[in-house]
Amino acid sequence: TDAVALVEEIRKGEPLITASCKEHVIHLVRRLQEKLGGKEDHKFYLFKVLRAHILPLTNVAFNKSGSRFITGSYDRTCKVWDTASGEELHTLEGHGNVVYAIAFNNPYGDKIATGSFDKTCKLWSTETGKCYHTFRGHSAEIVCLSFNLQSTLVATGSMDTTAKLWDIEKGEEIVTLSGHSAEIIALSFNTTGDRIITGSFDHTVAVWDVGTGRMLHTLIGHRGEISSAQFNWDCSLIVTGSMDKTCMLWNAMTGTHIATLTGHSDEILDVCFDYAGQRIATASADGSARVYNAETKKCIAKLEGHGGEISKICFNPKGNRVLTASSDKTARLWDAATGDCLQILEGHTDEIFSCAFNYKGDIIITGN
Repeated sequence: TDAVALVEEIRKGEPLITASCKEHVIHLVRRLQEKLGGKEDHKFYLFKVLRAHILPLTNVAFNKSGSRFITGSYDRTCKVWDTASGEELHTLEGHGNVVYAIAFNNPYGDKIATGSFDKTCKLWSTETGKCYHTFRGHSAEIVCLSFNLQSTLVATGSMDTTAKLWDIEKGEEIVTLSGHSAEIIALSFNTTGDRIITGSFDHTVAVWDVGTGRMLHTLIGHRGEISSAQFNWDCSLIVTGSMDKTCMLWNAMTGTHIATLTGHSDEILDVCFDYAGQRIATASADGSARVYNAETKKCIAKLEGHGGEISKICFNPKGNRVLTASSDKTARLWDAATGDCLQILEGHTDEIFSCAFNYKGDIIITGN
């Protein structure tokens, strides 16, 4: 793309880009082009093995830069780690049961939320490890949680069939999202923060208005429990994965079904968009993963080679690599366009259920 022509086009529709800052925007666009166009053959090597907890891990998560990561465990704690040194910075103690769902409030990364089987969610300071608030109100285990990008709310999903939105500053419940007839196991805010989706064992995904807590749409069509659901970056699409072996694409504004992505021979355990919202990756219990084009709905690549089910899949932020975590004790790095396996990440002695990239895409974390 001609950067100068593109910025001219942006200027027509964006009054904030005045003549005085035009040159700077052109410079930024060119830098972005360099970043996306740069050929990289980044080889990952085993950097550190951290015996993080005595009992099994439930989840791992990075802050945006990848300088810190957190681990949740059956030992009822969440630990905060320094990535470079492998040093344990804090142990977040206080839950009375398994710490199952964990997250940083990225892109800020100054707060951590933990959701537990003790039915509470706790909000912590990343820096001090101190607990700001304990959110009480669910009547069963909390199994998923998410911050909005604005870092004003945290959402929790529970086995009690409801999700709740909590005010981070005040430490109070804002609204309860009720309407599902079975457990909620997935939830996700859109980037603007005005909508949230919840995926349930009742085979449906609900779209909610964050401000009012009103259910706007119910996405009906799957014939099995929902395993994951996500908005794309510009909030126009929703992708859902299900135990019915299919992945579905929906219009986020109207709630209408756009397409069903088929091909897997077993349950779909995870789905995700790339950051641009142009590609969809699916991970299945059949041991394979697939990459689809969101526009054409065609399968671009089949990622085959794992010897067991794939429970987690993610794109690197650049969108040219896919990372998968499998029960075959390995994680794999794939070329998103061709489906070629670029690297097998070995070393774990049991199934890997969680994996993530940092924002730069040069550090990977895997949890088993």
